[in-house]
Amino acid sequence: MNASTASLQTGTHDVLGVCPHDCPDTCSLVTTVQDGVAIKVHGNPAHPHTNGALCTKVSRYTERTYHPERLLHPLKRVGPKGPGARFERVGWDEALGAIAERLQALCDDPTAGPEAILPYSYAGTMGLVQGDGMAQRFMHKLGASLLDRTVCAAAGAEALTLTLGTKRGMGVEHFADAKLILVWGSNPITSSVHFWRYAQEAKRRGARLVCIDPRRSETAERCHEHIALLPGTDAALALALMHELITHDWLDHDYIAHYTEGFAALRERALQWTPERAAAVCGIEAQQIRDLAAEYAATARRGEGAAIRLNYGMQRVRGGGNAVRAVACLPALVGAWRVPSGGMLLSSSGNFAADKATLQRPDLLGARKPRTVNMSDIGNSLCHAGGDGFGPRIRAVVVYNSNPVAIAPDSSKVVQGFAREDLFTVVLEHFQTDTADYADYLLPATTQLEHWDIHTAYGHTDVQLNRPAIAPLGEAKSNAQIFRELAARMGFDEACFHDSDETMCRQAFGATIDFDTLLRQGFFTLPTAAAPFAQGGFGTPSGRCEFDSRVLRARGLDGLPDHVPNYEPAGADPHYPLAMISPPARNFLNSSFVNVSSLQALEKEPVLEMHPTDAQARGIADGQMVRVFNARGETHCRARVGGRARRGVVNGLGVWWRKLGANGTNVNELTHQGLTDLGGGPCFYDCAVEVQSL
Repeated sequence: MNASTASLQTGTHDVLGVCPHDCPDTCSLVTTVQDGVAIKVHGNPAHPHTNGALCTKVSRYTERTYHPERLLHPLKRVGPKGPGARFERVGWDEALGAIAERLQALCDDPTAGPEAILPYSYAGTMGLVQGDGMAQRFMHKLGASLLDRTVCAAAGAEALTLTLGTKRGMGVEHFADAKLILVWGSNPITSSVHFWRYAQEAKRRGARLVCIDPRRSETAERCHEHIALLPGTDAALALALMHELITHDWLDHDYIAHYTEGFAALRERALQWTPERAAAVCGIEAQQIRDLAAEYAATARRGEGAAIRLNYGMQRVRGGGNAVRAVACLPALVGAWRVPSGGMLLSSSGNFAADKATLQRPDLLGARKPRTVNMSDIGNSLCHAGGDGFGPRIRAVVVYNSNPVAIAPDSSKVVQGFAREDLFTVVLEHFQTDTADYADYLLPATTQLEHWDIHTAYGHTDVQLNRPAIAPLGEAKSNAQIFRELAARMGFDEACFHDSDETMCRQAFGATIDFDTLLRQGFFTLPTAAAPFAQGGFGTPSGRCEFDSRVLRARGLDGLPDHVPNYEPAGADPHYPLAMISPPARNFLNSSFVNVSSLQALEKEPVLEMHPTDAQARGIADGQMVRVFNARGETHCRARVGGRARRGVVNGLGVWWRKLGANGTNVNELTHQGLTDLGGGPCFYDCAVEVQSL
């Protein structure tokens, strides 16, 4: 079935697909279609990980696809940029012709050139085709600036690769057999519901669950213990756990000797971190550290599963890379990797060998070496005048699969950049988002129910195929089709620009997977080892778990993990004494789903969670509107005073569109553009603020 014929079937039938959103579960979907209309989206019961269940957000996907404010036609802006921007309907020929003309003019301009054009995208869809397939082919042929896509997971990804040599870990299904699970920097009830199903199964079998998170999340409430450390102090906690493992000789010396490198140096570093020292840094009790270390070691010594489910929240601070490195060392110290139910999982994405060279065609660059722009620094980059080693000023931005005005840090600076009258902006979207308000041309993109795509995952090891369930609504086109047609107007005549979306799905893995299996059941499970590092086999230069990283030392950096304090630690600045983190609201996914009426009704409005002591000191009552501010800006929220926030920390749940905020801003008005120690990622959870009543 192709997208153009999807609506021609009459009667009721089911179509297999896959959730496109940025979540480790990557659920298998079944869309029920009646006479060409999608009437229900539900979980695929035949897919073991999905097991027939979806999160609340994606179960409302038809509401998103048929939303009354869905963009269905190309639009051209006819008034000023910014909130309330006015657009008029134009035809595809006019829109694509004008865009191609502007891009070509920049390419031909000796003061600009193709590097003055920047693509900006992330994970509005995680698909390999509608994400960065045809779009990358187009941008590579054009010679546009490259984008370093760091905004979510860069620090953790680099840290994992430096330590383990790969982005792999435990099979998620093996958590069901663990006896101790540390849920570290994660709220799976919101962000990974199917992992939580395995954790609950383990709990029913007698496992103990410990949540390590500054916020008393929905997950923390359902664990046996909650360790509410201060933001950005995870490495200190991990090093103190190592201190206890070493001083009590709770180590697997055989595993360390055969499968690790740098233990002597790590031992020296860890012995500096007594539980008392770490407790003072983390804002917790030293006895919690001692007890957790003892329990972790005892579980591993019994040959039972001591498992860590790490997620990306903890790496969104200045020292996030070091923190992930420190935690990733723990399983090797106690030999937890020896059994399938022990070890750690941050990402499974290293299991997938997609043929990105064929999908994205970097060879189309030829000998050109365009600059790379970090997406987490987009505010500064758009405001840069050019020169001074930066290269030409950015004169055009093509945005797809992202909403940078809402989700990028230091959003007042991002707004300043997008508001430039000399910046030509094209946005591919489903809705008129905050970023769309600054577009010169707004192009209607298909949703997941309307196009082909193929997906990997970072929470399991199944390749999945998305088939179009319905025809595109209105004049919407897939991302790939839009870039395909732009390529034609730019005169790009390489054969790859004629590949259909389905063809690109087939190219993604070539003969390494059975595409007929994908067509038949929607997923293909990659063969993986039950205990991937039971006998070493790490992908590092040494082939071992590198406590002391050879790669970092070759860069002239400290090869050992350490605690790197936040740029803006809690209590350090008397003007802004509160640390703010901004985890996602339960019914949103970054800025996606924010405008879905039923989900918006559940969240109601932007909220700031406060500890009663902090609220009382400021004369703030539960339910009161408050001003949250620092030197970068302010946002207005409804105060929720209670047990979710620990003392000294406030939780600004996000990410609301700015235009839906009480004062036209959101929490990213307060975040900064400082980058993480590794990977160049953003520091969303490294932010000092003050709060006042309104």
